[in-house]
Amino acid sequence: MTDLWMKVEAGWPAKVLGVVLALIGVVLVIGGIQLAVLGGSWYYLLAGVALAASGGLIFTGRVLGAWIYIATFILTVLWAFTESGLNGWALVPRIVAPLVMLLFVVGLLPSLLPVEGRKRRLQGFAGIAAFVVLLGLAVWVTNRSGVQSPVPDAGVTLAFDTAAAAGADWPTYGGGSSAQRYTDLNQINPDTVKNLKVAWTYRTGSQPDKWGAETTPIKIGDSLYACTGMNKMYALDAATGKVRWTFDPKVPTEYIPYTAACRGVAYYKVPTAAVGTSCAERIFEGTLDGRIIAVDARTGQPCQGFGTGGQVKITDGMGQVIPSMVAITAAPTIVHGIVVTGHQVQDGQYKWAPSGVIQGYDAVTGQLRFAWDMMRPDRNGAPPPGETYTRGTPNMWTTATGDEALGQVYLPMGNSAADYLSGQRRPPEKMYSSGLVALNVDTGKPAWVFHTAINDVWDYDQGSQVSLVNFPVNGQMVPAILLPTKQGDFYVLDRRTGKPLTGVGQMKVEVGGVEPQERSPVQPYSTYQNVRDGDITERQMWGMSPIDQMFCRIQFRKAHYAGMYTAPQLDKPYIQYPGYNGGSDWGSAAVDPRRGVVIANYNLTANYDQLLTRKQANDRGIYAVGDPKNTGKGGAEGAGPQEGAPFAIDVNAGWVMPVTGMLCKQPPYGGIRAFDLKTGKTLWDHAFGDARRNGPFGLPSLLPIRIGTPNNGGPAVTAGGLIFIAATTDNQFRAIDIRTGKTLWQDTLPAGGQANPMVYEQNGRQYVVIMAGGHHFMKTPEGDYLIAYALPEKK
Repeated sequence: MTDLWMKVEAGWPAKVLGVVLALIGVVLVIGGIQLAVLGGSWYYLLAGVALAASGGLIFTGRVLGAWIYIATFILTVLWAFTESGLNGWALVPRIVAPLVMLLFVVGLLPSLLPVEGRKRRLQGFAGIAAFVVLLGLAVWVTNRSGVQSPVPDAGVTLAFDTAAAAGADWPTYGGGSSAQRYTDLNQINPDTVKNLKVAWTYRTGSQPDKWGAETTPIKIGDSLYACTGMNKMYALDAATGKVRWTFDPKVPTEYIPYTAACRGVAYYKVPTAAVGTSCAERIFEGTLDGRIIAVDARTGQPCQGFGTGGQVKITDGMGQVIPSMVAITAAPTIVHGIVVTGHQVQDGQYKWAPSGVIQGYDAVTGQLRFAWDMMRPDRNGAPPPGETYTRGTPNMWTTATGDEALGQVYLPMGNSAADYLSGQRRPPEKMYSSGLVALNVDTGKPAWVFHTAINDVWDYDQGSQVSLVNFPVNGQMVPAILLPTKQGDFYVLDRRTGKPLTGVGQMKVEVGGVEPQERSPVQPYSTYQNVRDGDITERQMWGMSPIDQMFCRIQFRKAHYAGMYTAPQLDKPYIQYPGYNGGSDWGSAAVDPRRGVVIANYNLTANYDQLLTRKQANDRGIYAVGDPKNTGKGGAEGAGPQEGAPFAIDVNAGWVMPVTGMLCKQPPYGGIRAFDLKTGKTLWDHAFGDARRNGPFGLPSLLPIRIGTPNNGGPAVTAGGLIFIAATTDNQFRAIDIRTGKTLWQDTLPAGGQANPMVYEQNGRQYVVIMAGGHHFMKTPEGDYLIAYALPEKK
C-alpha cells in the first residue's frame, strides 16, 4: 500500500503522459455528462473522471495514477465484453485505444516504483499483455465467417430457367435475356482461376469531374460494345481489346447530374433487314442530356432512319428542363422491337421537376410508340401542343427487364422528386411510387404494380434490375421475378400477375413526423429472405477510440429513431437504416439457375437526416440546380432544397463523422450472401471488402482486414462455380467460390471497380471484363480502364 501513495520526481515522459490522460479524461467527462443526460451509457463519464484523476496524479509523480488507469482499463474490458460480447469490431473503439495508453502507462510504471518492486510488477504486466493478445486472437477466430449450409451441385436444379443464360456472348446489360448475370461458361473455375491474368486493357480517355462510369459492356459476335461516363460509345475486338470504332454524341459537361455514368448499351437486330446492310444491327444508348441514339453496330455511324439523324430526344414534351435535371444513365431495354427508356430526374431539387414519363420508341424508325404518363392514363402518346407530360411524377432511373414472351417490361420505379415528403403527392403517384410496374409494351399501359414501401419518404425507390426465373409452386414451374430492394428484402413474384409467390409480412411502424396523416401504420417485408441485421442501437456506434464512439452515441441519442421506417422529422435529426444506398441497389443480384442459388452483395450503412425549414435551407446556402444562388450543395449527396415542397432535406449519407470521416455505425458496412432460390434459406454470408483503402481522416489503413466496406456494383456468376465481383471501396476485383464464399483470386484494380462485370468467350478463350472507373461518391480513385482477364493462351 505504501507504493500507491509514493511520490517521485516526475520526468518529462510522465508529465506528457499525465497531460494526455487528463485531457482525454476532460473530453470524456464533458461528453459523458451530455450522453448521460440524454439517457445513454454512463461509462464515458465515469471513465473520464478516472482518466482525469489518473493523468493528474501521474503528472505529479504519484504511482497511484498508474494504478487508477490500470484498474480503469480492467473495468473497461469487462464493460466492453458485457456490452458487445465477442464482436471483434465492436471491441475496437472500446479496447484498442485504451490498450495503447495502457502500454505507455506500464512502460512508465517502473520509474514510479521502488527498484525492488519493478521486476515482480513487470512480470505481472507481461502476463496481462499476453492475456490481451490471446483474447484478441480468440475474438478473431470467433468472428470468422463459415459455411452455414451446403450449396447444391450444378445440374441438380435445372428447372430454374437456364435457357436464357449467357454463353459465348453477353448480349444484354444483365447477361442473358433474363438478367440473371449468369453464364454457362466454365473454362475459368476454382481449379484454374489462380492462373487468371490481364489479357488486355482499353483506356477510354473520357473521365470528367463527378466520375463514376459504372459501365458493363455487352458482347455480340466478335465485338464488345460499351460507353464512357460521358456517353462516348465504342466497339472493341473481343479477343484483343483493339478499337473498331468510336462515336461521340458530344454531351455538354453541364448536363452531368450526380455522376457522369453510362451503365450500358443495348443491341438490336432488325428482323427484316438484309445481312450486311447499314444498321441491320444497331447499338442504342441513352445520354446524360436526354437522347436515345442508334448507331450501326459495324461502323458506329448514326442510323439515319432512326428519329432525326439517328437520335430522338426524350425531353420533347417535358417543358422546361434545366441541364442535369433529366439524364439517362441506364441501358435501354428492347421488347417487341420497342426501345423502352426511363430516365433519372435529379433528386431533391424541385417538387415539380420534369415528368418521370416512360417512353417507348420504334427500334427501326424512332417513332414514339407509347408514352406512359401515370397522371394521364387516357393518353398514350406525346402531349398536345401547349401542354407537357405531368411534372413531378415518379421516374425510373435504373435498368428495366423485358419479357418477350409476355410482351411486358418490368420497371423499377423511383419516387416523386421531393423524396422525403409525400403530402403533395397525387393518388397515381402514390400508386406507382417505389413500386415494380409491369408495363405492356404493345399498349403502353401498366398491367400490375407491386409495392415494397407504402407512400415512401425514405428514398427506398427500386434501384435493382429484376431477374426473370422459373419458380416452383405446387409442383409446377411458374414464370417469376426475383426483386431485390434497398430495404434488403427479396421478393419472388408471378411475373404475369405480380402476385407474391413467397411470404410477405406486415410490420407495425411509426405513425408520426411532420406528416403523421400520411404515414401508414404498417409496411411490407419479405419473410422469404432479407439481408438486414436488425434495428440499429446505441451500442452499435463506432469509431477509432472511445472519444469518437462517444460522439456518435451522443448523435444517436439526439436523433429520433423508431426502426426502419422512422418518420422524417423537422425538430431533430432522424436515423434511416438501411440508408438510401441499400440493401441492394443498381448492382442488382445474380442467379445461378443450375444450382438454384442467388448471390447478392449488399450495404449496411445508415443515414442521419433532418428536414429543414425554407429559412434554414436558405441560411445554409441550399438552393436547387439552376438557381443562380446554388453553391453545389444540392442533390442526393448532401442537402436537397426540395423547392416547391414545404421543407428541404439534409442527408448525411452513410452517417459520417465530421472530423475523422469514419462511419458512425460499427462494421461491417457491406456483405455478400448466397441463398437458396427455392426456399430463401441463407447458405453463406460474409463481410465483403477489406480495410486497406479505408481509415480515419481519409487516409488508407493499408490493412487487408475484412471489415465489410460500402459497395456499388454487382456480381456475375459462372457455370464454373465462380462469382466475379468488384464493387467494394478497396479497389479489389475478386473471384469467389460459390460453394463456400471463400475468395480464391483477387487483383488490385488501378481505380475503383464500381461496375458490374461481364463474362464471354472468344476463339475458345473465356474472358472476364470489369470497368475500373472509380466513383467520386464512393471516394474511390478515378480511372478510365476497361480490363479483360483470361487464362494464359495455350501454345
